[in-house]
Amino acid sequence: MTDKKKPAPEQKDEMKITVTKNGPYIVTGGVPLIRMEICNDDEGYCRTWREVERFSVQETYALCRCGHSQHKPFCDGTHAKIGFIGTETAGSEPYLRQPRIITGPELELLDYENLCVHARFCMRAGGVWNLTENSDNPAAKATAIEEACNCPSGRLVIRDAETGKAIEPELERSIVLIEYPPREEHGPLWVRGGIPVVSAEGKPYRIRNRLTLCRCGRSKNKPFCDGSHIQH
Repeated sequence: MTDKKKPAPEQKDEMKITVTKNGPYIVTGGVPLIRMEICNDDEGYCRTWREVERFSVQETYALCRCGHSQHKPFCDGTHAKIGFIGTETAGSEPYLRQPRIITGPELELLDYENLCVHARFCMRAGGVWNLTENSDNPAAKATAIEEACNCPSGRLVIRDAETGKAIEPELERSIVLIEYPPREEHGPLWVRGGIPVVSAEGKPYRIRNRLTLCRCGRSKNKPFCDGSHIQH
């Protein structure tokens, strides 16, 4: 008598974020949603992250992309009432343009300037660029790595100068609502841990450990944040 195989357990939908045409982001696969604040140090520099709220996990949910929902961060259908135009411009040209490269004795910094979301972690202790150029100093090297890894959009990517291997933070697969209370700024959606983002046309964007999606509706690089939220 042969043993019967037990049926495989039902697979959960894979984590994914889908951009809809002139509408919200549809998040599937039970992606954790968290609200976090950027915290300053005693000198007023952006230094650390603080988790302030963790939403109940939902298998599927819709996040506002137009910036006008009365039920933020979730979509309430306002995009249709205001005629939101959410055309994805990042798909018409490479959104990861050739980076500026800063080479130091022990570290190399790739700077994708067009991805800046003004989180301001890079300015402490003389700035990540100068720290990279002085990375034979252990303190400067450690601070450069910390600053680059705190950059939510992945504008700043730090690499070992000898091996060329990127030094990336280990991040929970999740979506973070970025807030900066000192300036009353409501930042982008920080997508962490390599969650796939798919365009409204069904084309996947490049998977990255760190990227940021616009949630104010004003970015010129949709669906990605270009820092436009700080202008209002």
